[in-house]
Amino acid sequence: MTIRIYNTLSGKREPLKTLKSGHVKLYVCGITSYDYCHIGHARSALAFDMIVRYLRYRDYKVTYVRNFTDIDDKIIARARQQNCSSDELASRFIDEFYLDMDKLGIDRPDIEPRATDHIPEMIEIITELIDKGMAYQAGNDVYYIVDSFPDYGKLSRRNIEDMRAGARIAVNEQKHNPMDFVLWKGSKPGEPTWESPWGAGRPGWHIECSAMSRKYLGTTFDIHGGGKDLIFPHHENEIAQSEGANDKPFVTTWIHHGFVTIRDEKMSKSLGNFLTIRDILSSYHPEILRFFIFSTQYRNPLDFSESAMKNATLGLEKLYECMAAIDVLDPDIGDEQAKALLTDVDKQKIGALEERFQNAMDNDFNTAQAQGIFFDTVKTINRNLSILSSSPAQSDIDIFKNAASTLKKLADIMGLLRVDAVTFLAEKNQKLLDKINIDEKMINLLIAEREQCRIEKNWSRSDQIRDELLAKNIELKDGPSGTEWSVKRN
Repeated sequence: MTIRIYNTLSGKREPLKTLKSGHVKLYVCGITSYDYCHIGHARSALAFDMIVRYLRYRDYKVTYVRNFTDIDDKIIARARQQNCSSDELASRFIDEFYLDMDKLGIDRPDIEPRATDHIPEMIEIITELIDKGMAYQAGNDVYYIVDSFPDYGKLSRRNIEDMRAGARIAVNEQKHNPMDFVLWKGSKPGEPTWESPWGAGRPGWHIECSAMSRKYLGTTFDIHGGGKDLIFPHHENEIAQSEGANDKPFVTTWIHHGFVTIRDEKMSKSLGNFLTIRDILSSYHPEILRFFIFSTQYRNPLDFSESAMKNATLGLEKLYECMAAIDVLDPDIGDEQAKALLTDVDKQKIGALEERFQNAMDNDFNTAQAQGIFFDTVKTINRNLSILSSSPAQSDIDIFKNAASTLKKLADIMGLLRVDAVTFLAEKNQKLLDKINIDEKMINLLIAEREQCRIEKNWSRSDQIRDELLAKNIELKDGPSGTEWSVKRN
């Protein structure tokens, strides 16, 4: 099986190609560190966390680089508002970023460079572009000559003449052409500055990623990623800078994830309709947010709503309930002589879990389809668990245990099912119990009474207890290991 990825550059799914066999070099544009992270940042971090985990699961070596933009107009403006330095502000929100990522269980990239630690590398590329006649100095600024790069627009499929027709040159603008973009900005009073051949100043936004990716991954590497909003102008400009300076292809495959929307409107800080990661995690378990994000394939838009989060909650709990039901199966109750209940068809379906999962994920990391395969497998397992006798066949127990182990391994690629199932459900039940007029001690007393009624064949009272509990949203499930209970959500 071959992993196929939608390449923004070609506009189609292509087999994964690596410059070095078995080794993926990946660069992802990280945050601009001036505020708390929102759910859009969570989607980006989670999407590439999942991609890296899957590639490693498929035995690829991955070198994963994700940068921090720690100097920028927004950072400078916010630092002034808060009466601190740009470096202090950027460092504080990088620390806050890590707190959010750690709560989400996101693995750290291999390399996390900060832009301000790579000013010499940026100056080096800018100098190369000037020497090649692809950039010019205007005052203390330096601009890239877009017309010097014939392929400009190839990533975003924009026609440069159309873009030029819609551009305007501001009064006193030093640019030779309205499409030219800044590589180096001359310093203004009160701004952070670095020395350069063109005077004191700071780098433009686009040049930082060209410099850092070249330093850590080389002049050409395998995958570059980010949100769709970065395709133009950021990634388009990266291509122009890097290929102009290096005379080599910049990136083989471009991966871009879709937007997070709220009521079908793109979420952004400028629109004021964003939800921070910590806002969401104050109400939901981190795995619920993960489940929600991966319920949609990464390239598609993802609309956030309370109903969507409720569906994610129910879906994740269903997976955990199946894991808990298998976990409590005591291997000692298995009977080597008992007749197996699992049919060959069900054995085959359960046994095909990993192959089906790989087929879904090889299709451009289709986590939505992969989740569907999880539920299809769980449905088969639950149907068979419900008919197990008090002395089930050992072969059936072995199949269930192996299935649970496989499911946990695969779900971990999305960061799911990482908590002990019994503990997860106990915490969920306790939170729901706190909202209704019944406690766990009373539930267990009623279950014990029901068990005695069943022994005495007092089916009327047994059913009455079950119905009384169900009226309070307490659902009972009888199995070979006894009666388990859970709290139903309204």
